[in-house]
This record gives sequence, structure tokens and C-alpha cells, in this order.
Amino acid sequence: MDLVEIIYELTKSFPKEEQYGLKSQMRRSAVSVPSNISEGAARKGNKEYIQFLYISLGSLSELETQLLISARLKYCEKNSDAIKLVEIVRMKLLNFIKYFKTLK
Repeated sequence: MDLVEIIYELTKSFPKEEQYGLKSQMRRSAVSVPSNISEGAARKGNKEYIQFLYISLGSLSELETQLLISARLKYCEKNSDAIKLVEIVRMKLLNFIKYFKTLK
């Protein structure tokens, strides 16, 4: 959820022409990460949960790419807190997936 807040704050300063482009896509990707974790937790088994964790991981990778594009376009800094948080969340997701795979 911290990542979502950071992305919303970061994208506030994006140019107006990005309102329905990169800004919107980044916000959707950021919201998708915790949303898929939550949806997976509501499923019946660990196998389904793991699948949703992988979907979250995909959304996180999309967001990372969008952050790098934003940095190249000079909308944010390459070493922003958002990029650092993406790396932290990725490691947590991967460890979470690894843990649930051991429960099979």
C-alpha cells in the first residue's frame, strides 16, 4: 500500500498530457500489486494464491518499467524512492511465493 501512495504522489507532478497515458498506467499497475495479493488470499488453495502472487509480480515489473521510462522522460529521478520500494516489494513477493511453495 505504501507503494501505491508513493506512485500517486509521484505522478501528481507528471505533465497534463500524461493524464491518460503513463500516469494512469502507473497508478493502475501500482494498485494491481496489493489488489492481486488480496484477491489471491481470498481463494481456496495455495496453488491459486501463488498464481495471484505471480500476477502481482508481473504488475510490479510493469511498474518498474514505467518508472524507468518516466525517469528517461525526466518526469522523476532514476534513483527515486519508488524504484527502491519496487525492489523491496519484489524481494518480499518472491520470498512469499517461495514460502507458499514449501507448503504444498
